[in-house]
Amino acid sequence: MSEEEKFDAIIIGAGPAGAACAYVLAKEGKNVILIERGATAGEKNVTGGRLYTYAMELVEPGLYKQAPMQRKVVREQIMMMSANSAITIDYGNYDFGTEIPQSFNVLRAPFDEWFAAQAEEQGAMLACGILVEDLIERDGKIIGVRAGDDEIYANVVIAADGVNSLIAQKAGLRDDISVHAVAVGAKEIIELPRNVIEDRFNLTGDEGAARMLVGGTDGVLGGGFMYTNSNSISLGVVLSPEDLARQGKKIHDILQDLKMHPAIYSLIKDGTTVEYGAHLVPEIGFSGIPKKLYRDGLVVVGDAAGMCMNTGTILRGIDLAIVSGVAAARAIIANEGASDVGAAYMQQLEQLQLLPTMRLYGKYHELLGNARMISTYPNMANEIMKMMFSVDGTLPKRIDKAMLGIVKKHVTFGQIVADGWKGFKATT
Repeated sequence: MSEEEKFDAIIIGAGPAGAACAYVLAKEGKNVILIERGATAGEKNVTGGRLYTYAMELVEPGLYKQAPMQRKVVREQIMMMSANSAITIDYGNYDFGTEIPQSFNVLRAPFDEWFAAQAEEQGAMLACGILVEDLIERDGKIIGVRAGDDEIYANVVIAADGVNSLIAQKAGLRDDISVHAVAVGAKEIIELPRNVIEDRFNLTGDEGAARMLVGGTDGVLGGGFMYTNSNSISLGVVLSPEDLARQGKKIHDILQDLKMHPAIYSLIKDGTTVEYGAHLVPEIGFSGIPKKLYRDGLVVVGDAAGMCMNTGTILRGIDLAIVSGVAAARAIIANEGASDVGAAYMQQLEQLQLLPTMRLYGKYHELLGNARMISTYPNMANEIMKMMFSVDGTLPKRIDKAMLGIVKKHVTFGQIVADGWKGFKATT
């Protein structure tokens, strides 16, 4: 195409960030092309499992009702695991499922395909099976992209091409991905009858559960998750590749061992694995966001911008990706025909509370990177519970002394103080 035939926006990557941006722009009548290297949108996405509904409401109120959601999450669970036991904290809040449900379990492949199709229905051009290899730059300004022998031009290019963003690197906005800034996730989707899932997770109808797993990773930094879909369970781990390499362990082996833990196996037994995948995810929250998210003619959104967050109780990525896509679209709309929309994009990220939220939880990755959090404390908690519930006919020790003995066995007083201070600093 010639420069005279240029689009208003080229969006690279048809994940949630790219699809949200394309939808909002196309709905406003903008001439948009959404480019995806996979054969279909969602083909290369295996992350996710949960979507917070407020993000979809920003795209268009009520749009979530049409989406291929799985279950609305009303049970928030944290499981602390040791070798052969587990403690599960189960918080049920049924207000989370009324009116506009707070969040849903989702399967990324069908969701992403649906979302990209919705953008297409609004008027965006969806081009799959195309790899964008380079940017076209003139006088310091990004004016288009190259894909093979083709050149495509636009007022603005939006990089939504994932955690290892080639486009952001080509634009000089970020370096090659560093091992400490990402985690590697592996996930299985395990099919089970609907009624079996509801019985095992104490659910009714379309209710769902989200369970964070602490421990069960063979001492490797990271954690696990379980999400209840309509007719399947999403089970996975998200681990430090640096720690995996240091300990000489494989993520696949850890996931398979996790499946055989008694507390997990009882929830997935007789199920059939129908999907397996692995993926890199941004790991260090606000610290992982590049110093600059734009230049003249280009903005970076979603995972490409490091917009992912782990607070220890919830994992957030899909909603942040969608919000960033909406922010980029609004900035482009407000600056009709302009290529330099970066400042407006940053203002939208502030107004939509994305950056303030990430700042608020900006130090949590330091707390969660403490090896004692994923091994020592779960083991200690399980041993305390074992002591409290064991009956063997012998005279028990004083409860306070027995509990203190267990604590001293696992950690020193100095370690407790240090970890408590680190936790306090991470939350203030």
